[in-house]
Amino acid sequence: MKISIIGATHAGTFATMQILKDHPDYDVTVFERNDNVSFLSCGIALWVGNHIADPNKMFYSSPKELEKIGAHMKMQHEVLNIDPNAKQLKVKDLNSGKEFVQDYDKLIITTGSLPVVPPIKGIDNPKVYLCKDYGDAQVLREKFAGIEKAVIIGAGYIGAELSEQATTAGKDVTLIDAFPRVLYKNFDKEISDRIEQEYRDPGTKLALGQKVQSFEDAGDQVIVKTDKGEYEADIAVWCAGFKPNTKLAEGKLDMLPNKAIRTNEYMQTSDPDIYAAGDATNVHYNPTGKADYIPLATNAIHQGILIGQNIDKPTVKYMGTQATSAVELFGTCMAASGLTVEGAEARGLTVDSVTTEENYRPEFMLTTTPVVSRLVWDPATHRILGGAVYSKHDVSQSANVLSLAIQNKMTIEDLAGVDMLFQPNFDQPLNWLNKVAMAAVDKANETK
Repeated sequence: MKISIIGATHAGTFATMQILKDHPDYDVTVFERNDNVSFLSCGIALWVGNHIADPNKMFYSSPKELEKIGAHMKMQHEVLNIDPNAKQLKVKDLNSGKEFVQDYDKLIITTGSLPVVPPIKGIDNPKVYLCKDYGDAQVLREKFAGIEKAVIIGAGYIGAELSEQATTAGKDVTLIDAFPRVLYKNFDKEISDRIEQEYRDPGTKLALGQKVQSFEDAGDQVIVKTDKGEYEADIAVWCAGFKPNTKLAEGKLDMLPNKAIRTNEYMQTSDPDIYAAGDATNVHYNPTGKADYIPLATNAIHQGILIGQNIDKPTVKYMGTQATSAVELFGTCMAASGLTVEGAEARGLTVDSVTTEENYRPEFMLTTTPVVSRLVWDPATHRILGGAVYSKHDVSQSANVLSLAIQNKMTIEDLAGVDMLFQPNFDQPLNWLNKVAMAAVDKANETK
């Protein structure tokens, strides 16, 4: 079977590996615009902040490694057009400029996403940078070493982490976002308010609820103007969201309104011989049971593997996602899975929630520290739809427990009673997730 893959970051790389693992005799050709594959962009802020021992290990594969398992790697090649009827690709070699046609039996679109860059006046200023791929990472690492002041636009995970690393390195940082809180889409106010104070304590300026209107040149500096103020810095970094990179498929495959390619439970598109995965496609979001757009590396990896498992015939169904994630900011662990209250309301759902706080292990230990836990559930069915934890202690794995609870459609009563370990080194006689679930049950019973 002749297979073509467009794009080789997370989804494309894992699809390639899975296909050749299961079908080493298949003819697999990978087209990639860049000179590298599989870059872990979630580590950009850590690299900028000098927390990476070896940047070469931020790639979990390479063209040579994929060639070793049998892939034909066409690096620095751009696919110009897809013809689903003829089952052909028009491809350009970016080095030679030559164009050619590639036939395929099955096509995999893993073209990823692009930064959302609105037509704001001055956004093309040379002092305004992006934070997306390996090239961006190299530039930012070099620039941050020599600057004193930075404005970072976007307080999602990427902007929040970059701001934290820059602040920790002693830079004068302003973090701007149109939403009223840091990590607005990831955590409810009960948690995000706490981390905002950790930004302010070392001097980060938070310009929240502000929309950027223009960038103006000021000699060696750039002025970022919002609807509420202006901020001068050596550089500005735009980190305000991503959109599907799916222009090749427009008018040829079914899409969501945001142009993400629509796929079924086997990762097939509206053309059964064309598959899509990663940031180019939708996810099945288990908390709502509907298609959604959630660009995360974990989603891309699972979907890429699924394509490999289903490339011959529909075999393994997509389990969906809870969009489980975590971040460490200023020595604090924040982890979440599923819906926030505001995320639920934005999707037209009625939910209830509760927040608890207690030390992660008994007070008789020499040290302990609080854990803030949150739970979001459906008041009609008591099914858990989301949750989050926050602590100076590493509670990141609690997000995986919450993910399993949502995946398996557990109720707050189920989580309250589920067996969890107790040992004074690690937790209380009742784990913090047991306790927050018990608090949820109490609240639900009060409102009957």
